[in-house]
Parts: sequence; structure tokens; C-alpha cells
Amino acid sequence: MTFEEYQKKSRKTAKYPDAGSNFIYPTLGLVGETGEVAEKIKKVIRDDGGEILPEKRKEIEKELGDVLWYFTQLATELNFSLDEIAEKNIEKLYSRLERGTLGGSGDNR
Repeated sequence: MTFEEYQKKSRKTAKYPDAGSNFIYPTLGLVGETGEVAEKIKKVIRDDGGEILPEKRKEIEKELGDVLWYFTQLATELNFSLDEIAEKNIEKLYSRLERGTLGGSGDNR
């Protein structure tokens, strides 16, 4: 499945208040789901010695799917294409790689 296909298909499931003119809802969902991923990873460290067991792996995968869904809805609310976001991000990262600035801090390095 391409990003474009996912963006179109997932939009059919966007049943939240004022979908189409509400970027706050998916932003809050994105933060919440990202927190759930972090919690699962934290518990892997705490409870499983840092080893991601098969059951936990499946749980993390599901949470990452939720992150993707909210990320996609936010992008759609802001009229961004996932394909374009991915393309621009790779361009930025490769530019940093070529200039030796992958590490460090600052958005515009």
C-alpha cells in the first residue's frame, strides 16, 4: 500500500468532531498514541530486560498503526500529502547526510 492509498482509505474512518476542519483532535490523538508506544517500550526495558518479546512486538505494532492513523489525519486536516511529507523529509535527511550534519541540533542544520 502506498502512502497515498493509505491516506485516502484511512480518511473514510475519520469519525471525529468536525473532521475536515479540526486539526486539534488528531494532534491530541497523535500525542496520546505516541505516549502509548513509549509506555510499551518502557515496560519492555523494565519488565523484559530490553528484549522485545513476540507478544509485545505485536502490541507495539498496533500502537504504531494508531500513531500512523492520527499522523495521517493531521496531515490531511492540514492539506498535506503523505507522499510529499515523506519525499521532503528524505531530501532534508540526505542533504544533512551529505553535509555531515545528521547529528547535532537545530531544525535548519
